[in-house]
Amino acid sequence: MIKSLKKLFQDPAGNPDHSTEETRRLAAAALLVEVARADFEQDAAEEQAMAMLLKNTLGLEAEDIDALLHNADNAVDNATSLYEFTRLINDHYSYDDKRALIQALWQVAFADASLHKYEEHLIRRVAELIYLTHEDFIRTKHAARTAAEQHTG
Repeated sequence: MIKSLKKLFQDPAGNPDHSTEETRRLAAAALLVEVARADFEQDAAEEQAMAMLLKNTLGLEAEDIDALLHNADNAVDNATSLYEFTRLINDHYSYDDKRALIQALWQVAFADASLHKYEEHLIRRVAELIYLTHEDFIRTKHAARTAAEQHTG
């Protein structure tokens, strides 16, 4: 059991051939999936927001986005805690990357035109685990809310 846990911490998909970039992508995508699932209703707007964020930030094609989200779903299903993902974020992301990730999490949370308390709680926990300041936590929330309000009219 300890061997499988070590393997999981080395690579969230359990695949030793994953590059650092793929591992970074998978950790970020898994956190997006976690937020989409936090309110127990992963709807089309949240799925579209995740796909758009991955396309815009990573420049991936639709089939690559589908594969990444599928792998992220599996990683989330098999994860025992957020630490598996946030540790990778801490190891491989700059502070600015972390702030951008939290903003992306907020964008997924606001995608369905409502913010559920479980979504906010999850994003707060992730922000704390990746050592984002409270000020940046609030700034990213307001920026994502403003963008969502402008998008929905």
